[in-house]
Amino acid sequence: MATFILVPGGWHGSWSFEAVVPLLERAGHTVHALTLTGLRPDDDSATVAAANLDTHADDVLRLLDRSRISDVTLVGHSYGGMVIAAAADRADGRVSRLVHLDAYVPRDGESCWSSTTERYREVFAVGAAATGYAVRPPDGGDPRRRPHPLASFLQTARLSGAVDQVPHREFVYCSGWEDRTPFAGLRSRLLAEPGWRVTDLATGHDAMHEAPEAVTALLFGA
Repeated sequence: MATFILVPGGWHGSWSFEAVVPLLERAGHTVHALTLTGLRPDDDSATVAAANLDTHADDVLRLLDRSRISDVTLVGHSYGGMVIAAAADRADGRVSRLVHLDAYVPRDGESCWSSTTERYREVFAVGAAATGYAVRPPDGGDPRRRPHPLASFLQTARLSGAVDQVPHREFVYCSGWEDRTPFAGLRSRLLAEPGWRVTDLATGHDAMHEAPEAVTALLFGA
């Protein structure tokens, strides 16, 4: 049986995987769904302001250390792709599989800000206008979403190349929002890069809610 660590995207917490976790656990897998620092209900303003990409990678690494996990699959949704790449690069070979679920796949020196489209850079900038450090969630969507630490969107990934040695690297492209997705160019890039498996899924961005069974099947490797 496998061990999964599930990392949510911007504004989201562990609850974003609530439909997938029981399906994985029912099959006998061990599952840890994270809420990243700065997005927990009891985090104060100072915690939100200080949280960046390094902080979120450390959230994953602390779980690996605390639970003595190795041979783990990291799953990152959207912004969570930045986090799993940064964590895997520092995990000393304990990550055996990366699944970027409609998620950013950074190269060294890239950030979520630099990797996304002008549309989403505007969402980040407008959303942070009130505080200067926390990006309010876009209108609509799940009411459980919380303001997201701006610094984590802006900080560049510092990758040594160790992440490229993870044996299994996968990108899932959600094709059901072609008019707005920031990931079309990334899909083309990864199709041309050796070592990547690219799969298309005919859902919108929040595939975990729209098609939890299909997402679970992908995580099973089916």
